[in-house]
Amino acid sequence: MTTVVERVLPARLGTAFRWLLASSWLTNLGDGIAAAAGPLLIATLTRDPLMISLAALVSWAPPLLFGLYAGVLSDRHDRRTIVLVANAVRVAVLAALVVLMATGAVTVVTALIALTLRSVAEVFADNATATLTPMMVDKDDLVVANARLGTGFITLNQLAGPPVGAALFGLGMTWPFAGQLLLVLAGIVLVSRVTLPPHGRRAGDPRPDTVRELLAGFRWTFRHTAVRTLVLTILIFNFTFGAAWAVLVLYTRERLGLGAIGFGVVATIQGIGGLIGTGLYGVITRRVSLGALMRIGLVIETLTHLGLALTRSPWVAGGIFLVFGAHAFIWGTTSVTVRQRAVPSELQGRVGSVNTICVYGGLVVGSLIGGVLATRFGVTAPFWFAFAGSAVFVVLLWRQLMLIAHDD
Repeated sequence: MTTVVERVLPARLGTAFRWLLASSWLTNLGDGIAAAAGPLLIATLTRDPLMISLAALVSWAPPLLFGLYAGVLSDRHDRRTIVLVANAVRVAVLAALVVLMATGAVTVVTALIALTLRSVAEVFADNATATLTPMMVDKDDLVVANARLGTGFITLNQLAGPPVGAALFGLGMTWPFAGQLLLVLAGIVLVSRVTLPPHGRRAGDPRPDTVRELLAGFRWTFRHTAVRTLVLTILIFNFTFGAAWAVLVLYTRERLGLGAIGFGVVATIQGIGGLIGTGLYGVITRRVSLGALMRIGLVIETLTHLGLALTRSPWVAGGIFLVFGAHAFIWGTTSVTVRQRAVPSELQGRVGSVNTICVYGGLVVGSLIGGVLATRFGVTAPFWFAFAGSAVFVVLLWRQLMLIAHDD
């Protein structure tokens, strides 16, 4: 047993990282449960496609609005404290939502407000959490550490969480949110055990200047070739991805004929694809250049939208979601590792927040486009838009992707 633990979680990663990993795995399970339960809650309260697309918007807009400031705080103050406080706010919001649902007082408006507040708190928790690993783990071990964190995200957030959330929602709408509340509480207890080296502002430092600190993060990001290319690519491609995925709950019901459980299964299939990507990642990166890997990934994403627009078969769609899940893990792991290796510790929060702005900026705009297209032209219209837009972007970005290198 000791040998297995050592191979999965080497002692050189440190005790602090083990506490962080356990906290991450539990909160990821809670987030996976909520990922299915949130859209299902809104879809239960209203059938308006535009209102349902707002369920995705309220998850994607807070990182866009608050991500930059969250990055500044992470570089300015104690990062563990930020994680603890932000997660405590999430617990309070979830408790209020559970009470509203248990008393029958919940409406689509109050549900959207609660989901928004939960997402805002999550922005600050996630940004600070993402800065902790490079503080605990040597640069050479970041690939291993991120792989372990990524495996927890895939297995618990994407694989186990959504079907559990959908099943709990079937038993009663309060259960998945109560479950997430308990898991976040457990995560708070675990991350409180983490110890970090000194960081943040020190006595005698100049008075904080938020604008200056933000500009420093932007300047560093756009002067670094690999990181700049990654964040711009994810910004552009999330316009199209956001349009399609904003109406995914409607697509699975109306196009594929699946119910609430089926919507959770779709996320599970993507999680299985992610696990396949986890197993193949080392082999692939040893044999395929990073630039070529990014090109292949964008082609896969483009064809994903085309395939989903064309098919009515749950089995065909399931195969497409499986391949897409592998692509998403490979892309995400590459992006995180390149960024963490390259960015100085004192800029991790701000550069990470610039990346977050690019991620969610594309998702927010895309979700609005998807809601409008689905309302006027049907549930497959966002997928046709995503295919056409992605195809154009692949052509425009083709040469830029070769600027990404394996080194720092």
